[in-house]
Amino acid sequence: MEMDGRVAVVTGGTRGVGAGIARAFLAAGAQVVICARRPPDAPVEEAGRKAEFVAADLRDPAAVEAMFAEVSGRYGRLDVLVNNAGGTPYRLLAESEAARHARVVELNLTVPMAVSVAAYPLLRESRGSVVMIGSVSGQRPSPGSAAYGAAKAGLANLAASMAVEWAPEVRVNTLVLGMVRTELSELHYGDEAGVAAVAATVPLGRLAEPSDVGEAAVFLASSRAAYVSGASLLLHGGGERPAFLDAANANKES
Repeated sequence: MEMDGRVAVVTGGTRGVGAGIARAFLAAGAQVVICARRPPDAPVEEAGRKAEFVAADLRDPAAVEAMFAEVSGRYGRLDVLVNNAGGTPYRLLAESEAARHARVVELNLTVPMAVSVAAYPLLRESRGSVVMIGSVSGQRPSPGSAAYGAAKAGLANLAASMAVEWAPEVRVNTLVLGMVRTELSELHYGDEAGVAAVAATVPLGRLAEPSDVGEAAVFLASSRAAYVSGASLLLHGGGERPAFLDAANANKES
């Protein structure tokens, strides 16, 4: 299989997008380690194979070092790091103290940098790959999640710089996600009617599934992408229809 014999760590891999990524790597033949502060509600498994869970608070450097020591001791190698852990609640800038926004930046930018640096010796040895999970929020205004958008913009730049510094031993790329349907979608888009209305704004007519993200992550980590590094791959179903097209009263189809 595509990733047979390789070892992948997926941060935040216990649910949602992270679990979808973990399942895709399992299906491709990899040994998968998922990490988070709490274990998954149910085992993350695919194709008769199960991801191993390691408890780790990624904001704690000692915990991160211990996690990779455990991975190295158990498997003897690390081939792929997927920096997926992150996210944010809806929070307007002026309605919360700066410290809360700073914690969002830490989780979505500083943590992936620190985890990648900790993983670097193992990845260099295996000539492995880092996949950052970015967001279109880093490429456009993100009212209500400004700190998150700023962090994701920084993440893409960080990945591009890492790709130059760590070449040729380690490839680094970013998956830039649009809207993904997960068990938490209602927090962002509302009930089923809200999700359907949001999906209708996407050119491909639906939100991404976690499996879509997983397949793209496997591609970037695989030998099929051996010459892809420092890239940002848009996974957004065609993006967003420009608002002015609906606002204008010219050039309308009859």
